[in-house]
Amino acid sequence: MTTCPADHPIIPAPKIGVLLINLGTPDGTDYWSMRRYLSEFLSDQRVVELPKPLWQLILQGPILTFRPSKSGRAYRKIWNTDLDESPLRTFTRAQADAMASRFADSGITVDYAMRYGQPSIPDRVQALMDGGCTRIVCLPLYPQYSASTTGSVVDRLGDTLKAMRWQPTLRVVPPFYDDPMYITHLAAHVRRQIDAMETPPEILVASFHGVPKEYLLKGDPYHCQCQKTARLLREALQWPADQYRVAFQSRFGPKEWLKPYADELIAELGQAGVRHVAVVSPAFFSDCVETLEEIQIGLQETFEEAGGEHLTALACLNDSDEGLAILEGLIRRELMGWYPAQQSA
Repeated sequence: MTTCPADHPIIPAPKIGVLLINLGTPDGTDYWSMRRYLSEFLSDQRVVELPKPLWQLILQGPILTFRPSKSGRAYRKIWNTDLDESPLRTFTRAQADAMASRFADSGITVDYAMRYGQPSIPDRVQALMDGGCTRIVCLPLYPQYSASTTGSVVDRLGDTLKAMRWQPTLRVVPPFYDDPMYITHLAAHVRRQIDAMETPPEILVASFHGVPKEYLLKGDPYHCQCQKTARLLREALQWPADQYRVAFQSRFGPKEWLKPYADELIAELGQAGVRHVAVVSPAFFSDCVETLEEIQIGLQETFEEAGGEHLTALACLNDSDEGLAILEGLIRRELMGWYPAQQSA
């Protein structure tokens, strides 16, 4: 009978871990911090589907020469100066801390990671494993699936496991774009913000992060899932269809992206005499540079230049009561069978 040698490290009692995973963040707004972050992000072939040698020639040349400075200026407008970090990191850590508190009595460890930047997925998976977590629930904070977001996270998790001698067992929470619990809490979150306004918006715009149109044609379900989220949200809010629009933002490069483009739609609304618009961002669980700078600042300027008066960027779920209820419900559901005392929320 084979036994472990006397000097073999003691195997810790098995535990369960939860890892919240968000897109990513630079460590600072300076040129080199932005360049490192953008290089990692834009080198992902799930994000930019071009032949690697050709794309790296373009990326490491003109793009990473000029874009870090531009992106750094955008991040500086919304940077959390008190903690010297991006709002995305602030909110994601707050979500993880809240979940850790809610699951403390269960002995479950909760942590967070970023697909790009720090803390990285390999580091946090290894940290959970070092802490005895041989089973880990991974929750990508993307309600809708895209190969460039959720798909990339799963790729990175797979690469992480490949490098490990002792691999934990992983579960990845599926996309929750049409989950009744998600829609109900999202609608409540939106409704609470609209009810707090002195005057309700004339038009409510659901703006999603865009992807190149060719991704849709290749079979990516993101566009369809966004449209379903938008429809279910409107129905839950009981918002009039003629006062509701869906758009896609953040296009980059010369290719055609999913339409309508958010900036063009906002300009058209201003030119049509609409005075007050509210924008909700159902593709983002946490506020980030795309919502706080591109929408709250950029689209506000676009709207005013087109003749509109006020654009309200509604806060993302972040660590609100509604957002935390969604996270807890998704986690408890995925823990079933691993932790018998957990019940579906």
